[in-house]
Amino acid sequence: MSEEERRLLQQQLWNIANTLRGKMGADEFRDYILGFIFYKYLSEKIHLYANSLLEEDGIDYADIDEASEDGLAMVKAVSEEAINALGYTLKPSELFSNIAKRGNTNEEGASNFILGDLAEILNNIEISTMGTASQDDFDNLFEDLDLTSSKLGKTEKQKNELIAKVLAHLDHINFNLEDKKADVLGDAYEYLIGQFASGSGKKAGEFYTPQQISTILARLVTHDKQVLKSVYDPTCGSGSLLLRVAKEVKDVAHFYGQELNRTTYNLARMNMILHDVNYQKFDIFQEDTLEHPQHDLDMRFEAIVANPPFSAHWSANPLHMSDDRFSQYGKLAPKTKADFAFVQHMVHHLADNGTLAVILPHGVLFRGAAEGHIRRYLIEERNLIDAVIGLPANLFYGTSIPTCILVLKKCRTSPKDILFIDASAHFEKSKNQNNLREEDIDKLMTAYDKREFEDKYSYVASIEEVAENDYNLNIPRYVDTFEEEEPVDLDAVATQLIQLEKGMKETDVSIADFCGQLGIKAPF
Repeated sequence: MSEEERRLLQQQLWNIANTLRGKMGADEFRDYILGFIFYKYLSEKIHLYANSLLEEDGIDYADIDEASEDGLAMVKAVSEEAINALGYTLKPSELFSNIAKRGNTNEEGASNFILGDLAEILNNIEISTMGTASQDDFDNLFEDLDLTSSKLGKTEKQKNELIAKVLAHLDHINFNLEDKKADVLGDAYEYLIGQFASGSGKKAGEFYTPQQISTILARLVTHDKQVLKSVYDPTCGSGSLLLRVAKEVKDVAHFYGQELNRTTYNLARMNMILHDVNYQKFDIFQEDTLEHPQHDLDMRFEAIVANPPFSAHWSANPLHMSDDRFSQYGKLAPKTKADFAFVQHMVHHLADNGTLAVILPHGVLFRGAAEGHIRRYLIEERNLIDAVIGLPANLFYGTSIPTCILVLKKCRTSPKDILFIDASAHFEKSKNQNNLREEDIDKLMTAYDKREFEDKYSYVASIEEVAENDYNLNIPRYVDTFEEEEPVDLDAVATQLIQLEKGMKETDVSIADFCGQLGIKAPF
């Protein structure tokens, strides 16, 4: 698929999304349009799979008569295979294309009523996984797609007409699932998530990290690697960061994530499946990562990426001091700033050969008290901090504050030092948000790779130098970005002032002359 075709597909999907825009807010119609796209994906996926099983018989799965004995037997056989391979099943009558066609206008010009059937189909997808290995990955996956909501319309007829219209539009789009390399739908889905994030207000960052930031984090944790055993995101949102890491390597054996928000957790599971990540290859859970971690604390991950909520509140309960994630530091992160609590959690889960890259507010670099104590421990006792990277302001949805990336490693091959990169001045300014260009990302990664001094951009500080700065990691202490002003030519300035004074005197004479001609007193 060409870039132009890809762009047209994305625009098509966004236009369909706007069909609902007049009825509800961005967050709400996001759940509907993404849910319907996901249903279409599941439908087309099983249709292709079933047809591959029925190829020798020359039968199209969508055309099977479920009322006949032979048809029922075929559907049952396909379902058993699909549950093992795909994790779910759909009957021919439940396929997206069939329900969309049924919703088309009838002879009287009205939409056939499909809301009840559609709700039952979405429920049946979840039911089909019960008691199987995929149950947790499909459980309540469509719970945010409320087909009874009054926001879809005041009457059942209005709701039905709107949903039928959206399904009909989606039915005409070819997601090209046969082309496994293209990932057309995956890219389109990511595009839509980004579009919703940009229009959703200050909470958008809860579910999406801008693509250029995700790219940097992904490149940092996959540096010099082509295969990863595991990647983990403790605040995974829609799963976009996890999926971005997969784009940087040939293979990721397993994806792990945890997300607090229930709706976003559902979105993450949909996003993984929609990107053709088999249900057996990901474990994403819903809960508070700091208070109730869902992955075994003995687990270690080769790559860890995260964009935690900035300066979030947490319990900072003294009982955490007996938790292996925090006990060795001697202090807990403050109740009102959980940034270092997330770092400690991730360090605990980091494999010896792993890399951790996390986005944080600048305050973590210099704040004192407990945070200063934790920062000192990470540097002096563990030699974990590999790099500190300063990013431009106004890159994220919902906040304009400048941010930084901390890169941490357990088994560092370099001497005891820290690389500082100030990338804050390298970006493209746009109306609502600043953007990192490809050349900005490449420059940053080249500096990380070379690990050497570059005037006004990067600097490698020894641990001794960091200690002299009392373990303050504020980037301007190490990367001097001061621009000297051009020297002022005082003689030229003096000459200019003399000329200005001469001109003012000549102007005064002219004004006095005009006033004399008019018979009025000059104002000086």
